[in-house]
Amino acid sequence: MSSIPTGQFVTRSAEETFDLAYRIGEAINEPAVFLLQGDLGVGKTVFAKGVGAGLDIDPAEVNSPTFTILNRHEGRMRMYHLDLYRIEGGADEVYSLGLDEMLSEDDVVVVVEWPERLGAFAIPGAYRVVIDDLGGEERSVNVRHDV
Repeated sequence: MSSIPTGQFVTRSAEETFDLAYRIGEAINEPAVFLLQGDLGVGKTVFAKGVGAGLDIDPAEVNSPTFTILNRHEGRMRMYHLDLYRIEGGADEVYSLGLDEMLSEDDVVVVVEWPERLGAFAIPGAYRVVIDDLGGEERSVNVRHDV
């Protein structure tokens, strides 16, 4: 059973958001999917960098794949980082990216920014991460495991 921290967290800086995600990344010991929701600029990519760092991936290498849509990173587990902000075709367009194949790999972590663009494409067992701006640098980070 996974020991990934879940619950409601408040971070007071980008560094604290990164640190929370780092602890989550460190705790990953089996394939996992993270669906990151929140407004533009709220810290979704900071969270992805933290998860990557917890997987022994250089956080400087984890950037928002807004224009490429998908980045692949190698650490103690492979991490796919998807940014679906520019996706408009819903499940069909996501399917064409090979998400099914990614999800079937062993030792893989998939981090998806803007999962609302998945349309009808469901990912059972994903971790839903909702980041809300509380003003200034403060963020509410709600991590829950969908079953």
